[in-house]
Parts: sequence; C-alpha cells; structure tokens
Amino acid sequence: MPIVSHKGKAMPESPIRKLVPFAEKAVKEGKHIYHLNIGQPDIKTPIEAMNAVRDHKLDILAYSHSAGFESFRKKLAGYYAKHDITISSDDILITTGGSEALIFTMGSITDPGDEIIVPEPFYANYYSFSTQSTVKVVPVISKLETGFALPPIPDFEKLITPKTKAILICNPGNPTGYLYSKEEIKQLSKLAIKYDLFLISDEVYREFVYDSSEHYSILQERDLEDHAIVVDSVSKRYSMCGARIGCLVSKNKSVIETAMKFAQARLSPPTLAQIASEAALEAPDSYYKETVEKYKLRRDTLVSGLREIPGVKVALPKGAFYCIAELPVEDADHFAEWLLNKFDLNKQTVMLAPASGFYSSPNEGKNQVRIAYVLNRRDLKKSIEILRQGLEKYNSQ
Repeated sequence: MPIVSHKGKAMPESPIRKLVPFAEKAVKEGKHIYHLNIGQPDIKTPIEAMNAVRDHKLDILAYSHSAGFESFRKKLAGYYAKHDITISSDDILITTGGSEALIFTMGSITDPGDEIIVPEPFYANYYSFSTQSTVKVVPVISKLETGFALPPIPDFEKLITPKTKAILICNPGNPTGYLYSKEEIKQLSKLAIKYDLFLISDEVYREFVYDSSEHYSILQERDLEDHAIVVDSVSKRYSMCGARIGCLVSKNKSVIETAMKFAQARLSPPTLAQIASEAALEAPDSYYKETVEKYKLRRDTLVSGLREIPGVKVALPKGAFYCIAELPVEDADHFAEWLLNKFDLNKQTVMLAPASGFYSSPNEGKNQVRIAYVLNRRDLKKSIEILRQGLEKYNSQ
C-alpha cells in the first residue's frame, strides 16, 4: 500500500480547528456554543465591497495578472501612503490570502533545512507553512509576565546560525495581541542588518491598535529596504475572511521577482475577490474607527471579566483581537475538550483554542488558551460566566 510523505505526517493539526468534531457533537446534543476559538469577525463587510461584486459587469470570469490587478495594487500603495509607508505598486504582489504570501515568502528566501527565528507563542500556521517549505522554526520565548513583549535581543543572537535566513514577527500579534513598539522594531531592524537577515512582519491586524497606541511598520525603516518583507490581508481589516485576498510587500526587487515565479505557478489570485477587495479600500475612515472602538470595548469586557475568575492570568492586548489566558488547570487541551463533551450551563458552553498549539517548544503553553474577542459584549459576558463555572466544576472533580 502506498504511504504518505514524512512531510505530510509532520504537518501539525490546527489548534484552532482540531476540536471541531467535539463541537459538532455538542451541537447535535442541543448545546449552543460560544466560539472563542477562532478569529472570525462579526463586523459587517464594507458595503462598497459587497456592492462591487453584486454590480460587476463581467461577461467572463477570467484570470487576472499573476501579480493581481494593477489598479488594486496602485490603490494599495495609496493606502500604505496614508500610514507613512512609501511604496509603489511594483512592490506589491497580490496573493490568495496572507497565508499564500507567507508560503511565497518562505519559498523565495529559504532552502530546505534553513531556519527562521520566531517569537513564540506564534500564529499556529507559521509552523504548518514552515513544515510545508521544509524550513525549521526556531522559537524565542516571550512570556505572559511581560505581556509577551519582544524577548531581549541577546536571546535572538544566541539562536542565529549559518542556516538562519529570517526573523518572523506578527505585529500586532496573533495569538497574544502584543503590539511591538517603534523602539522594538528598530532593535529588530538593527539585528537583521547586522546579521544580513530578512525581517518578515505579518501586519494583517495593522488597523486594530488601542489605548492611543500607534502601529509602526518595518517598511517605515529606511535602512531596511533590502531586508523587509510584509505580509498583509483584507481578511480581518474589512471582515472579509472568505475573500482569501492578501499581499506580499517588499522593496527588495529580487524577493518580488522570485515570489512572482511562485505566483505564476498558481496562475492568479481570485478575480471576484480582488474586485471586492479593491472596492473595500473606498470604505470611509469611519469604518475603521467604529470597528476599532467595538473591539476595544470587547477587549475591556473580556480582560476585566477574566481577571475576576480565581486563578486566571491574562495580559492586556494592545492590538489585534486575541489574548492568551493562563488557566488554573494542568492541561488546557483536556479542559477545552471537556467543556464541549462534558459541561454546559443551561445548554450553553464555550469553545477555546488551547495555546500549546501556538508554541513549538515542548511543554510550553500547556495551561494556556487563546481567546478571540470577536463576539458582542453580551455574548462575551455569558462566555466568561460559562468559563468561570466550568473551571470551578472541572477543578472540583
């Protein structure tokens, strides 16, 4: 019998989706589940995007250019200019989601066995993408006690080897919600230049920053032009996860030219989704402002509620719409499964994402969960109460 590849066997399960069978069973048993496990916004997609698809005049749904619509790339360059980022449309490659942008990036800058240093906990699919690209993720651990701030630069330097090709960050962070400061970005920039490394920044949550904080992009570092690669997406910014449109941005012409070969191999990004995404850029500034205000209120509701539960620890996220919470349990994976299988409060329960899947270091994050605060405040309050009573019952067994 033919067998699957070692690479296929090594592909990790998604910590966000692996509990789905238990959730489906709970629903069949009549339970209502509050989904805290996945970053699917409930904010409405900009009407401009929906109307553009609804009113399109296409007679043929044809391929686009492999780099994406030129008109879309030009408008994106204008969007970045509003954020003090000076790039041209030729520095942008439209991809099928931010995921493909990361895959193209890894394919363009690494060879099998090369290494990428990533502060952990990190977005779980980084591990999947690196496995697919036969690249080794080298973790540098950030801690809840510091709010998941950038680890000390010497910690990075200890990990750099001849095989190190890049440092990868998520800013603001998924799953931590940490927002790197301008000074931290400058420290990483100096490190990348010193060791001649790429600095990759996943900036899909750029708009979601709170408490008068400001997002500072690696593309704003003038000395970093040959080193900086940004991954972006419309999924969260415009509540368009199903569009699967993202982009890779870099002023390094060799990176763009190389990534373009990967783009040509997959032909083109989806046409209708590009039409919607280009139109979304016409959304008024009030769309961003109102969305950020909603998430800030949800963050405050969640964090204050979690801090009232005995034994729970949580850092205050400065961006994105996630937080990592440490629970008074030994095994968060078991607890999350138990909540779906064995517990309900008036036929209601919650679904969490165990944080161990956001670490590559063994035994890290075993008592942590990632929570996405994408639900309305009423449902968040109900979820917190379910979690509180669930923990109480679980620990009394």
